[in-house]
Amino acid sequence: MTAVLVALAIVLAVVLAVAGASIRILREYERAVVFRLGRLIGGKGPGIVLLMPFIDRMVRVDLRTITFDIPPQDLITRDNVPAKVNAVAYFRVVDPVKSVVEVERYRAATSQIAQTTLRSVLGKADLDHLLAERERLNEHLQQIIDEQTDPWGIKVTTVEIKDVGIPSGMQRAMARQAEAERERRAKIINAEGEYQAAERLFDAAEIISGNPSALQLRYLQTLLEVSSNQASTIVLPVPTDLLRPLLEPARGHDRERPARPEHDGEGEPERLEPAAERSRDLPAPEPEGVPETEAAPEPELETEAALETEAAPETEAVPETEGIPESRSPR
Repeated sequence: MTAVLVALAIVLAVVLAVAGASIRILREYERAVVFRLGRLIGGKGPGIVLLMPFIDRMVRVDLRTITFDIPPQDLITRDNVPAKVNAVAYFRVVDPVKSVVEVERYRAATSQIAQTTLRSVLGKADLDHLLAERERLNEHLQQIIDEQTDPWGIKVTTVEIKDVGIPSGMQRAMARQAEAERERRAKIINAEGEYQAAERLFDAAEIISGNPSALQLRYLQTLLEVSSNQASTIVLPVPTDLLRPLLEPARGHDRERPARPEHDGEGEPERLEPAAERSRDLPAPEPEGVPETEAAPEPELETEAALETEAAPETEAVPETEGIPESRSPR
């Protein structure tokens, strides 16, 4: 009896061991690729999967979306600017059989494809496009990587560029460029505002010129605005139209003043004014501040000049009246 119980226990243990080796439970997001004696049977799951012990071999495949970071890649853009770019990719397995049969370690293979594609695609773009058109570059990267991984049963859903690192000198140059662009826009906007203001002022001047009283009303409004200021000094522009009635009588008086007679030399000469006569009689003033210098005596030169005058013969003076006809007085 004891031997029978031992035998039953051994058989039960063997059955349990075989059942444990032949039964697999898969989750909803898992699939099984079964090989029997090395030959592919196909995919199974989810739920309970029965296998033949010691004959079948099962490979689990996760169907969830996988996220992995693409390591930073050193590249040179089309305009010869060095940059360091890293990205992130999202993919999932859509065909478990191909992901096991067609490629070894599909995660590593997809990562390598993403790195090489990132360098090749971004190396053909300019730095400005790399910074400003990321969406277009992301779509282009996703299409290329998806086409290359499609034979492996991998679907790449999204590729996003995370960061673009450029040298600090290039960053300063870009900052100066952005500042210059902002200044250019500000000057253009200011010029457009002045142009529009000039047009409105021109229209207002045409309206005011048709009615002179409008100009006076505008002048009074300006006085009202200035009077509200608390400054001690106020400068007011006065229109010339207000001063014209006061200036016309003065101009008429200047026209009525008689002209001064001119002398032709035969009559009485023009008398000088008293101030002019007094200034003519006064002696010329000596320059102030100039010291008088006495001439140094030259005895030798004076004696020589005296000897020359003694030796020279005396000459008779010729009267100046010779050869000049006498003038007769009129009777």
